[in-house]
Amino acid sequence: MIRKIAATLLAVLSFSVFAQETPDVLVHRVTEEVLEIVRKDKEIQNGNTQKAIELVDAKVLPHFNFARMTALAVGKDWRKASPQQQQQLTQEFKTLLVRTYSNALTGYKNQKMVFKPFKMNPGDSDALVRTEVVQPGSKPVQIDYSLEKQDAGWKVYDVVVAGISLVTNYRDQFGQEVRNGGIDGLIGAIAGKNKSLAAQQGK
Repeated sequence: MIRKIAATLLAVLSFSVFAQETPDVLVHRVTEEVLEIVRKDKEIQNGNTQKAIELVDAKVLPHFNFARMTALAVGKDWRKASPQQQQQLTQEFKTLLVRTYSNALTGYKNQKMVFKPFKMNPGDSDALVRTEVVQPGSKPVQIDYSLEKQDAGWKVYDVVVAGISLVTNYRDQFGQEVRNGGIDGLIGAIAGKNKSLAAQQGK
């Protein structure tokens, strides 16, 4: 009984410590944890997408605000969606991003992550963590993470890769889908993309 109480207390304290992490420490910790697992997992390196998805689910998803990411990606059309449609959009967009990120992990080839100097003022509720992916024989790729502070800690709401925002990159495409088929048409289009990716990835 004492062991169970001690284990529970340790888990609560660990969560509390992580919740108080600064944005740069959070991004650094999660990135290194994920890459360390990938470095040791030959199945993921050889293209096991399902294992990569499970890794993303466990290590990455808890630190993203998918509701805000989806709202930013949909843009002004977000207000046209009912609460149920917003929920469906968020779920489908999350699935799309998870599959895209998981696919990137299966292509891991000993890249190194370099973390740029981080600045944040006391009391800031929004932060930018700048990183760079370095791979021998290729130009470094800049990856920046935008985070917002919530009660449960810092959450990522956008990722900018080589100067291109993940959420705004989808905005024109999503806007066209809404013009063609309304909000339901957009939901169907994202769901179709997810099915196509699942078929390509073998699940």
